[in-house]
Amino acid sequence: MTKQPRSIARLSALLQSGALDPVALAEETLAAIQSQPDTAIFTTLLTDHARVEAEASRRRLAEGRSLGVLDGVPVAWKDLFDIEGLPTTAGSRVLRESAPAGRDAAVVRALSAAGMVSVGRVNMSEFAFSGLGINPHYGTPRNPASPAGEHRIPGGSSSGSGVAVAAGLVPVSIGTDTGGSVRIPAAFNGIVGYKATRGRYSMEGVFPLARSLDSLGPLCRTVQDAVWIDAAMRGLPAAEPLAHPAVADLSFVIPETVVFDGAEQEVVSAFEAAVERLARAGARIRREAFPEFSAIFDLMARHGALVTAEAYVLHRERLTGPAAALMDPRVVKRSLLGEKIALSDYLATLDERERLMAAFEARLGPGNILIHPTLPHVAPPIQPLLDDEDLFFQTNGKTLRNTLIGNFLDGCGVSLPCGTAAGGMPAGLLLSGPKGSDQRLLAAAAAVEKLLDL
Repeated sequence: MTKQPRSIARLSALLQSGALDPVALAEETLAAIQSQPDTAIFTTLLTDHARVEAEASRRRLAEGRSLGVLDGVPVAWKDLFDIEGLPTTAGSRVLRESAPAGRDAAVVRALSAAGMVSVGRVNMSEFAFSGLGINPHYGTPRNPASPAGEHRIPGGSSSGSGVAVAAGLVPVSIGTDTGGSVRIPAAFNGIVGYKATRGRYSMEGVFPLARSLDSLGPLCRTVQDAVWIDAAMRGLPAAEPLAHPAVADLSFVIPETVVFDGAEQEVVSAFEAAVERLARAGARIRREAFPEFSAIFDLMARHGALVTAEAYVLHRERLTGPAAALMDPRVVKRSLLGEKIALSDYLATLDERERLMAAFEARLGPGNILIHPTLPHVAPPIQPLLDDEDLFFQTNGKTLRNTLIGNFLDGCGVSLPCGTAAGGMPAGLLLSGPKGSDQRLLAAAAAVEKLLDL
């Protein structure tokens, strides 16, 4: 399975036709995970659970009672989603002895109801508070695109999700995205990552980071896969048909503010090559300054970041008690910055956020899609980041920069692979839309994906 990664669509066709047995697929998946040299990808294997769900799928398919296109397809979960009977550790040692979940998270139940087979939990940045994916407690998954002999970072915080899909262990893993945690590992690992509009799915049973920013989404191999997962996570019996627009009917806006600052030339070149293909196919493309983007960072400099304020409130007792000694000191240091953010600063940020959201939507214009590099750089080697704390924080900030804009503006986004850059590492292209424009964005992403055909 690791040598020939398969999409949900491909697996579904095999399962529904009877050419592939759900139990055989589950056993193949579990065996591939267990034989994977990188033991930092999965934190928990749900072996018995997976076998029960696969057996149930086998019976349904044999009796002509398929639950739909996802029946029998394996899925992995970031270690933020409650799984009945297990503690939700959020990538931390602190929660290892916490009470086990009384039931599955709502979206776990939703995908189970669609017939999917949960095979395990995957690694992440501790408490989801880093865009790099480094975890000192459970190890850091190696980016599968790393050159021989190198350990490049996977991106975070959904690190294990990105690597599990990129390595071909599972066709999809569900992550969370508070500042880019789905789109960053998708771009670094050369796969598709869809961050849904906040509130599109139930957050019941999902360990939070910052509720005003937290959203969910799948990391997978194709946009069509993301569309099917999206429908199931919303409890729909089937996915809504995509509009399938022609590229010539699409309008894109390239922001000239912030997102290209300090970007690696090879990343920019990969992006511009993709834009040129869109232009040749007839897409309407304009470039425009977005002062709202600069205003977001000015606002954070004046009042502090929403994520930092909310993370501090969430973890205050841990940060000021003995648990802090068990946490990643970089997570502790960043979280403690929230102690200095006054309530007046927090409320001022929320007020200004509403204004900036409205200004952004007006400047983007109806029906237009924002397009720019997902990240300004490719995945760097891990060791210098471990050796130099200043470099760690500098790189983390730069990695989160482009994607956090979408979270602050409460929108949706899809990162697509758009070629390779320095060192042959993947580069990503990010399509974004305003709050609630998910269906239109997914349809556009499918059209762009088909044109790029990477």
